[in-house]
Amino acid sequence: MNEGLDRRDFLKAMGLGTAMGAAMPLLPTLAKETSAKAKWRMRLSTSSIHFMQLPIEQACERISELGFEAIDIWSAHEGCAHLDDVAKRLGPEGLNELLAKHKLKLFAFSVYRGGYAQYAELLGKVGGPLRRRRIRRIAVQGSAGPCKPEELAARMRKFLEDLKPLAELAEKHNSYLAIENHGNALLDSLDSLKAFVDINTSARLGIALAPYHIQTLKASVPDAIRICGKQLFFFYAWQHYPDSKQLPGVGPTDMTPWIQALADIRYRGYVNPFMHGHPEADIMAANLAKARDYLEACYKKVNRET
Repeated sequence: MNEGLDRRDFLKAMGLGTAMGAAMPLLPTLAKETSAKAKWRMRLSTSSIHFMQLPIEQACERISELGFEAIDIWSAHEGCAHLDDVAKRLGPEGLNELLAKHKLKLFAFSVYRGGYAQYAELLGKVGGPLRRRRIRRIAVQGSAGPCKPEELAARMRKFLEDLKPLAELAEKHNSYLAIENHGNALLDSLDSLKAFVDINTSARLGIALAPYHIQTLKASVPDAIRICGKQLFFFYAWQHYPDSKQLPGVGPTDMTPWIQALADIRYRGYVNPFMHGHPEADIMAANLAKARDYLEACYKKVNRET
């Protein structure tokens, strides 16, 4: 024994070593718990249809200049030419080059007109080798006609059964299909969201949640988010007000509880400010800038409170 270390000090040192040894197996667990509690990061995208009067190149430029990280490209709804132009003229390589030029990621194809199958191969080829992807590629489309409450479970089961070929196509092309809730549709109410989540067994199928339509029912958007949980693939930051007031921070809805709910479920997609209507491009850009700043303020508030 070292002459400078008496018996009592030696025993203390041995006890500390034993305690440290016992604690070592706990360190990876503690690290995992700390990682699991890491703050949820909000990421923003927006939709090309907001600039439908511009070619896709200029729409991407505008969206990038506004600081959005990703884009949702629309098919021919209300005459938007973007996705069909990409499919016919640019192809996957051309779209990859365009997105890289503007430092944008692809979040989604909105295929309310045309349907997912028509664009599945293109969606699967955008973004480089499948094995390197970190961002899920989403296709968004609607559900089906409405039903009586007592028919909901049976109708939802059949709807999801009918979607199996598209789920298999999504598996083939390593993409995902999100079904949007809408007024006067099968997927509309909180009960219908719950039925979808309870019955759906495919990891390739999920929900695109449009709060605009939830608000028309005077239902809770945070409740809808939490019902969707891990099956929430796409989220529209979109409120039930006219014209540009549909956008976050332009209309009066406090979206902080929405962002809190997204943080609670650790939503993996982008928050996508959205509106219907087509103001001139500069006006649209100014309102999207307000929406971006407002959502970032909500996110900061949520982080302060958690």
